[in-house]
Parts: sequence; structure tokens; C-alpha cells
Amino acid sequence: MKKLVIGTVAATALAAGLAAPAQAENFRIGFLNTLSGGAAILGKSQLAGWQLGLELEGWKKNGDKLGGVPTDIFIGDDQRKADVGLRAVRKWLKSQRVHMVSGIIWSHILAAVSRPVTRARRILMSNNAGWSGLAGKNCSPYFISSSFQNDEAAEAMGELLNQEGLKKVFMMAPNYQAGKDMLNGFQRTYKDGKVVGRILFKLGTRDYQAEISKVRASGADSLFIFVPGGMGIAFMKQWAASGAGQQVRLYTNYAVDYITIKPIGKAAVGSFHTLHWGPNMKNPRNAEFIKAFMAKNKRMPDMFALQAYDGARKIADGLRGVKGNFKNLKNLVKVMRAQGLNSVRGQLKYNVNGFLIQPWYKRSVALDAKGVPQIQVDQMVTFKTDSFGDKCPQKSWN
Repeated sequence: MKKLVIGTVAATALAAGLAAPAQAENFRIGFLNTLSGGAAILGKSQLAGWQLGLELEGWKKNGDKLGGVPTDIFIGDDQRKADVGLRAVRKWLKSQRVHMVSGIIWSHILAAVSRPVTRARRILMSNNAGWSGLAGKNCSPYFISSSFQNDEAAEAMGELLNQEGLKKVFMMAPNYQAGKDMLNGFQRTYKDGKVVGRILFKLGTRDYQAEISKVRASGADSLFIFVPGGMGIAFMKQWAASGAGQQVRLYTNYAVDYITIKPIGKAAVGSFHTLHWGPNMKNPRNAEFIKAFMAKNKRMPDMFALQAYDGARKIADGLRGVKGNFKNLKNLVKVMRAQGLNSVRGQLKYNVNGFLIQPWYKRSVALDAKGVPQIQVDQMVTFKTDSFGDKCPQKSWN
């Protein structure tokens, strides 16, 4: 197992910096991310968005002010492993005495760290993972999201397939918490047809030939698949090469975005997705974000970058909202949620469980005039609260 990497955003060799305890007056954040292995493509993009959001708020190094408050930030690599992420979080809680843990791409890692963080009465902010277990009866007044609740994208997909008249759907997802949430969410709203097959494949799978053959043999008119990161790149290429798309319409979640579209290439054309954001959404915050991200990173941003960017700026907004007095962390979360999120996606409100209430859109991929695949938002599909908020004890927020 690789040694856990923990440090500050601004440094590369950080062991010495971690040895010294942070000053009590500084606000301290542990940013848990995936920076090694096959999923590092997602983590590096999330980190890029996080750093950009911090920089636009005036923070570049430990001790700089975020929202008017001197702030220290520590980075941890979870290696996409729950036990590794949990060790990092426990170290931060004990040694660095962090006030907040943020980041977190994977739902099985969010599930592992949620109880230690919230039981310690520290803030837990997810910049991506949307584990259903934190949305209902086990919600916490110390939790806040800058992303989504897992089931929402899949619920929107179910509604979309209803609208498009598809009657025989095959479902696929990796066998971990988010994959199960996705398939459950899809089945919650897909009512106008029949699920003709379901596969939960191993997390990290790269060869999908057997699964594609089963889809073709099932007689399905459509495939819904949740397949993020490097798994998605591999699947999209194999799907296109198989020719299965000539008979089966492809609907994906988190496979096609600007972080993956270059390696996927023209194999992405003809696929459809549901997401809460698109580069062609017209609002000032989106235009500012895209311009700044492209100037710094020389590429279009993606959902992992924008959610972390929104998260960094949300923290600054919250610290301003309490006028720098973060002694009562539960109150800080309460203020942050009452403010809503001035997002790249628009001005959004929070549900009682700390997840966002936001629109979900159909997205498609087409070639531009130069023959380059481009992603665009086509239409709104759903705009509602998540399916678990009514099970969250609202008294917990008082």
C-alpha cells in the first residue's frame, strides 16, 4: 500500500509542516481527495477547481485569509480506499484539530468518514460524493454539500427515459455504494417500461466485452450506465467499437464530461446524460468560472472541478456570514445553508439535510464545425428536492 500523502495545497513535501500543530485562531480544513491510482484523473480535476476557488477568494497558502479568517488547509490522498481515507481523517481530527473535512469523491469513503467527523462535532462538506445514508434519518446538522445526492441524477435519467418513450432498459453500475444508489434512483422514477437486465460490475473494471454482449442479447432498446472516471473512458471506447449503439441508445451518468471527453473522443457522440451543469448555461458565475479555469488549466472545466470550486467559495461565504466567529460550528453550517449557494449552476437553496435543491438537465454530445466533440445542455428534466429529505429529523437543525 502506498504511503498516505497529507499536506498543504501550496507544498510538495509536507511531513515537517504537519508535525507542527496549527494555531488555534486559524480555521483548519482537511481536504480528502483521490490523487493516486486509476481514479486520480478525477481527483486532480477536483483539486484544480478547489485551488481556483480558494485563489479567487484570496487564499494561496496556509495563514492566508479565507472569508476574512486565517485558514490552514491539509490535503490527503485516500487512494480510493475507505480505510486510507479514514486514517487521514482521524489524524486530522486528533493532530491538526481540523474544523472541517471537505473534498471526498467516493461514496464508500464518505460513508466511512461521516460518523467520526460529525460525532466530533466538526463540519463535513462533500464536494462530490452524495451517499444516501446522510440524506435521510441519519442526516447531521454538521453536514453540507456543494454537489448532489447520488440518487438525483439517476432519478432524472428515469424521468428522461419515460419522456423519450423507451420501454426496455438494461442497467449497469459498479458494485459500491454510489452504484447501488444510482440504480435505486433510476428505478424510483422509471415507470413507463421494463428493466430487462441489471449488472453490478467490480469497481475499477476496464474490460466490458462480456457485459456489452449481455446487453445486446437482452433485447433492450436502451442502456443506463453509471460508470465514472477511467472506467467510463474504457467503457465508452468498447461500446463504440462493438457497434451496440446502432440498436441500443446509450444513456450514461458521470462517464462523459470535459475531463474524459478528450480520451473518449468521437465515441462520446450520440450518448446522452443527466447532470446539474453544462458549459452552455448562461449566468455570470458560470462565465467567470469557465474563463478563470481555462486560463489557469488550459482546458474546459468539468463537474468535479466546478463542485469543488463552488465548495471553496461557499466556505468563504459562510465565514463572512458569521463575521469570522466560527466557534459554534453547528451555527456556521446553519448560516451557510441559510445563505444558499451562489453557484456556477445559479443561485441554489439547501434542503433540510444539507443537500442542494437544483435542476437536472439532459446533456448530449455532438461534433462542432471542426469535428471536435462538444457537450451541451439540451433541456431541463427535473427540479425537485432529493428523495430522502423528508426522512431527516428537522429538529436536528434547530
